[in-house]
Amino acid sequence: MNRREDLRNIAIIAHVDHGKTTLVDQLLKQSGTFRSNEQVAERAMDSNDLERERGITILAKNTAIQYKDKKINIMDTPGHADFGGEVERIMKMVDGVLLVVDAYEGCMPQTRFVLKKALEQNLTPIVVVNKIDRDFARPEEVVDEVLELFIELDANEDQLEFPVIYASGINGTASSDPNKQDENMKVLFDTIVEHIPAPIDNSDEPLQFQVALLDYNDYVGRIGIGRVFRGTMKVGEQVALMKLDGSVKQFRVTKLFGFFGLKRVEIQEAYAGDLVAVSGMEDINVGETVCPIDNQDPLPPLRIDEPTLQMTFIVNNSPFAGREGKFVTARKIEERLRSQLQTDVSLKVENTDSPDAWVVSGRGELHLSILIENMRREGFELQVSKPEVIVKVIDGVRCEPIERVQIDVPEENTGAIIESIGSRKGEMLDMINNGNGQVRLIFNVPARGLIGYSTEFMTLTRGYGILNHTFDSYQPMQPGKVGGRHQGVLVSMETGKATTYGIMQVEDRGTIFVEPGTDIYEGMIVGENTRENDITVNITKVKHATNVRSATKDQTSVIKKPRIMSLEEALEYLNDDEYCEVTPESIRLRKKILNKNEREKVAKKQKFAEMK
Repeated sequence: MNRREDLRNIAIIAHVDHGKTTLVDQLLKQSGTFRSNEQVAERAMDSNDLERERGITILAKNTAIQYKDKKINIMDTPGHADFGGEVERIMKMVDGVLLVVDAYEGCMPQTRFVLKKALEQNLTPIVVVNKIDRDFARPEEVVDEVLELFIELDANEDQLEFPVIYASGINGTASSDPNKQDENMKVLFDTIVEHIPAPIDNSDEPLQFQVALLDYNDYVGRIGIGRVFRGTMKVGEQVALMKLDGSVKQFRVTKLFGFFGLKRVEIQEAYAGDLVAVSGMEDINVGETVCPIDNQDPLPPLRIDEPTLQMTFIVNNSPFAGREGKFVTARKIEERLRSQLQTDVSLKVENTDSPDAWVVSGRGELHLSILIENMRREGFELQVSKPEVIVKVIDGVRCEPIERVQIDVPEENTGAIIESIGSRKGEMLDMINNGNGQVRLIFNVPARGLIGYSTEFMTLTRGYGILNHTFDSYQPMQPGKVGGRHQGVLVSMETGKATTYGIMQVEDRGTIFVEPGTDIYEGMIVGENTRENDITVNITKVKHATNVRSATKDQTSVIKKPRIMSLEEALEYLNDDEYCEVTPESIRLRKKILNKNEREKVAKKQKFAEMK
C-alpha cells in the first residue's frame, strides 16, 4: 500500500482559549511559508471581526505549510461545543490530531468533547502541553490527566502511545522536555512528520471526494471544501455529485483551489489525500460525494449535530422601527437568514403562520447570538423572542436536551453553586477537590435550566468561577418549570426621553437599565424590579420649576450607574412575554404587548384559563 510521503493532514483540537490559533500562527511563521518581509496579523486564522474581538474561533479554517520537502495541511477547529458540528466533520478529513492542553488548566469539558470525536475516527494523536511559560504550570500532572482521559474514552493501544511536546505558543518555542525549551518549534514539526501517518496514495483508482465544509463567494457561488479520498480530480472534468437524498447530479469542475499559507491557490489537478476547495456546483451540501459518472460510489454521509435551541426572529415593529437600521423589511431579513444557511449547516430556518416571523434553530445560545450580532453589524433591525430548548419525542416520550456541565470554583462558593444547580434540576456526577482552594464540580443539567444561568453564576462566584458545558444526550423531560428569571421588570408607561429626575423617582424600586437622555417608548423595559411582579413607571418625568428657593439647592443629584446589557445577557434575560429589539445602535428589551391595559387583559384571560 503506497503512501504519499510528501503530505500530512492534521487538525488542531483543544478547549476554548488553550492557544490553538496562536500555535498555528507560530507554525506558519517558522515554516518559512511567509516571505520574511510579509506582515502577518496576530491570530491570522481568525478572519472574522467577532472572532478577533472575542478571541474564539467560530469557523473551521484550513491552512497549509511547507516544511522541508513535506506539505502539512492544518485545520484549526473551533473549541466551543456550539460549533461541535464543524469539529466532527474535520475529523473525517485528517489522519491525525494535535491535542492542545493548557499547562495550568489541564483537561476541560471541550478537551474531552473534541478528543472523543478524534478517537472515534481512529486518528493518531500528538499531545501539545501549551502555555508552559505560565505561572503555576503543572505539565507532568496535566499529562497524567490527559492519559486518564484517553483511557476513560477507550483509546486503543496505539493511541495511548502518544508523543508529548511541551510548548509556548506565544514565545514560539517547544521541546520534548518539560523543564527546558528549545529556541524554536522544530521538534513539533519533526514529531508531526514522524508520527502522523501519510495519506494512502490510491490516485489510480476512481475518484471519491467528500465535502466537509462550505464556503460562499459572490463570484463563483458555493464552494465545497473537502478531501480527495481516492483517485484524481481535474479542472474541466465532468463528474457526478451523489446527493444526500440519493439523487445524482452531473456538473463540470470549473475551478480547483489548493491551500498554501493563508491563501487559496488555483490548481489544475488534485490527488488522493489532498484537501481542496471545488467550485462549479450550485447545489452542493456537506457530506455529499463527488465521483466519476461511470463509477458512482458514495462515501457514508457525515453526521451533522442537531440543533438544540430555537428562537423566533421577527420583523421589528416597535415604535422606533426603521430609525437606526438599513435593512428592516421581511424580505431582506429572510434573504439574510437563507444566505446564512449556505454555509452554516447546523442552522435551521422555518417559516411560521406570519410572513414577518421565522423560527431559527441552532446549536446553542452562542451560535444564535453570533448570527444576531453579525446581522446587527451589517445594518439589520429585528426582534427576537426568548431562546427555548427543542423538545423531541423519542419512542412516544417527550425528551429534552441534557448538558454535561463542568464548574471550577473557589472552595467557599461550592455550597451556593450546588444549591443553585439543584434548583435547576441538575444532578451532580462528581466533585474533585484539587487541594489548591479550587473545587471542580460536574453535573448533568437540563439545557433549559442553563438559559440565563451565567449571570447568576457570575454573581454567586463573584467572577471567580469558570463554567463550561457540552451537549450530553436527550432524556425524558422533567416536570415543572426549570430556571428562568425570578424578578419582575420596570416597564415604561410613557414615550419620551429618560430624565435624571424621572430615574431618581424610581431608583429605589430596583435596578435601572437606561441612562438619562435615552429615547424610551411605552412598553419598553427600563429596569428590573426588586420583587417578582412587573410595575409600570414613568422615567420621563421633568421636575417643574417653582419660585421657591430650596435650602439644599447646591447639592447635585447623583444617580446610580445603570446596568447596560450585552446582547447575550439581554437574550438570557428575556421572559416569555418579552422581545429583544436589536438594531445596529441599540439593544432594547420590551413587552410583546406595549399597552399596559391590554397586557393586563391578556394576563387575566390566561389566569382564568389556567384556573379552569
